[in-house]
Amino acid sequence: MTVTLADVAARAQVSPATVSRVLNGNYPVAASTRERVLKAVDELDYVLNGPASALAAATSDLVGILVNDIADPFFGIMASAIQAEIGGPGGRAGGERLAVVCNTGGSPERELTYLTLLQRQRAAAVVLTGGAVENEPHAAAVASKLRKLTEAGTRVVLCGRPPAPDTGAIALTFDNRGGGQRLTEHLIGLGHRRLGYIAGPEERTTTRHRLEGHRAALAAAGIEEDPRWTVWGRYDRQAGYEATLELLRRDPSLTAVVAANDSVALGACAALRESGLRIPADVSVAGFDDLPFSVDAVPALTTVRLPLAEAGARAGRIAMGREEPPPGGIATVRGELMVRGSSGVPRG
Repeated sequence: MTVTLADVAARAQVSPATVSRVLNGNYPVAASTRERVLKAVDELDYVLNGPASALAAATSDLVGILVNDIADPFFGIMASAIQAEIGGPGGRAGGERLAVVCNTGGSPERELTYLTLLQRQRAAAVVLTGGAVENEPHAAAVASKLRKLTEAGTRVVLCGRPPAPDTGAIALTFDNRGGGQRLTEHLIGLGHRRLGYIAGPEERTTTRHRLEGHRAALAAAGIEEDPRWTVWGRYDRQAGYEATLELLRRDPSLTAVVAANDSVALGACAALRESGLRIPADVSVAGFDDLPFSVDAVPALTTVRLPLAEAGARAGRIAMGREEPPPGGIATVRGELMVRGSSGVPRG
C-alpha cells in the first residue's frame, strides 16, 4: 500500500501543508515540528514524489555514489571511475544522468539517510563503495533500504562490499581475505616470525577480512600470534604512526609491520624512521590497496594491488545497464601481490 502525504501528516500530528513545507524546505518550520515530520517520514518509509517528468517513469536521471571519505584515494578512484561510466547520453529522453557523490564520513546514520534520500528521488542507480558496517540492526536497515530501491526499479551495485543477500543488489566484492593471506605469506617466506599488524576500525568488514587472511597465513606457518602484535585504528597515516609506536613499545623485537592499507603503512614507515629503524633492514613494512603514492614511497611499498578503477568502471556500467551482471549477481575481485623495496629478509 502506497504511503501518502496525508499518512505522514497524521503520524506527525501536523497538517499536510506542514509536511510539504518540511520536505520542500521552502518555508520556515519549528525545529521540533520538522523533527516529528522527518521521523514520521522515516517510520512510514514515505517516498517523496519528484518532478512531474520523473513521475511518468519508474526512476529519475539521478545516480547516487556512496563513499566513506572522498578525500581517501581508495574511494576517490572508485567514485571517479563510476562517474566516468555514468556520463553521456542514457537518461530519459536521451539526456544526461546526474551523478551525486554522497560522503558518509563513515557514519552508519548518514549512510541510511543518503539511501532514504535517493529512494525519495527515485534514483536510477545507486552504487555503494567499500566495506560494510558489522552491526546487525544497521545491516538489517541497509538491507531493507536496498530491497525497496531495487523493487522500485533502481539498479543497486555494491563495489568492494560484501554481498547483501535477498536485496536484488549486484555485488563486486574484493577478496580481502585472500589478499591479506598472500601478503603475510610473502613476509613469512622471507623468514619473518614476529609480525605486528595494524588493523582498521573494528566495525568494518574490510578490517575483519584482511585480518582473517593475515591470521590464516600465521596459522598455516605454525606461528602462534601474540595478542600484543595487533593494534586497531583508523584507515589513515596518523593512525599508522601512532599504532607503530605502540607496537614497538609492546614488542621491540618485531621484524615486520603489516598495515591495514597503504596510508596506514606510510605512517608506520614514518614512526620506524623516527625510532631509528631502517626499512627493510631492521623492519619490513607492507600495505594494502596499491594506492598511487605507494610506488613513490621510499622505499616503495610492498602491497596488494586492488583494481579500484577497473572495479569502479565495471560497477558503473552495470549500474547503467551497459554490462550484464555477473552470474548469480556476485563477482569476486582479486588483488595482486606487489613486492617492492619495503619488504626484505629479517635481520639476523
